[in-house]
Amino acid sequence: MINMKQWIVDVIANKKRLAIPIMTHPGIELCNEKVINAVTSGEVHFKAIQKLNNTLPADAVTVIMDLTVEAEAFGAEIIFPDNEVPSVVNRLVSNFDEVKALQIPTLNVGRVQEYLKANRLTSENIKDKPVFGGCIGPYSLAGRLYGMTEMMMAVYIEPEIITLLLEKCTEFIANYCKSIKETGVNGVIIAEPAAGLISNEDCSTYSSTYIKQIVEKVQDDNFMIVLHNCGNTGHCTEATLEVGAMGYHFGNNADMVEVLNQCPTDVLVIGNLDPVSDFTTQSVKGVRAATKNLLEATKNYRNFVISTGCDTPPNVPMENIVAFYDEVKKYNKGTNKNL
Repeated sequence: MINMKQWIVDVIANKKRLAIPIMTHPGIELCNEKVINAVTSGEVHFKAIQKLNNTLPADAVTVIMDLTVEAEAFGAEIIFPDNEVPSVVNRLVSNFDEVKALQIPTLNVGRVQEYLKANRLTSENIKDKPVFGGCIGPYSLAGRLYGMTEMMMAVYIEPEIITLLLEKCTEFIANYCKSIKETGVNGVIIAEPAAGLISNEDCSTYSSTYIKQIVEKVQDDNFMIVLHNCGNTGHCTEATLEVGAMGYHFGNNADMVEVLNQCPTDVLVIGNLDPVSDFTTQSVKGVRAATKNLLEATKNYRNFVISTGCDTPPNVPMENIVAFYDEVKKYNKGTNKNL
């Protein structure tokens, strides 16, 4: 068991820059599997994580950032392309009575158990570094159930509907996180991208308030919560920090230096290379330049961990991933010369 509180202390004390990209799809491709197989089978999912870790080891490993698992558990309709991430289609609930009647699902529905299996297998087989599970945040889940545009309007017109829905989403996610914790992983990345679409005040009221409840229930010295909000451009960092997580993961639309200046120095601040323009469509030379620029810009912040701004999509060129890791190694060698 890794004491994550001490791990953070050690990371901050070490001048070496850790690299923890949110990246699983390249592992699926290395296994010659389709995305649909990985997101429906815990065993295939684990094998993809293991394969990628053996080929290009990061300083921690993460599961697939699939933000449809929880919505499916509630009964939402999901489409499963062969080689793209799943997506939610259609609204599940549209008024107060439907939200009131909505049952909080057990953890034995949909693909929940397959994702718990992937977490368990990974924690049992990768023990030399932290393993992070993943789940969606309450506000983002509510948006997938009620409709994102409709929810943003209801916040102002009928807030009681959204409050009730958020309470149900939060209870389910808290239960899910407890089960993720029981698999033996070292933490969970809560993805709350939709909270970046609203103001700092609304983010506090409709997102941070509920995520804080989850943090208080599951985070401890051995289990770390990382809050991911790739929709935050910097306008709701203040609200984001209210949740009390041990780590915060920022998307590529945020200015990394700006958010580092806002964040406490005893938590990890993680991000934020663009998973598409910096990894998928970029040349090797461009990947190296983007990585070097971010490392140089953040060199004075000991609590920074370089990462992608979100989960990398399928079909990232392998040479670009290699270039990213090589540039981090090059930076660390230069840093170590000054120790």
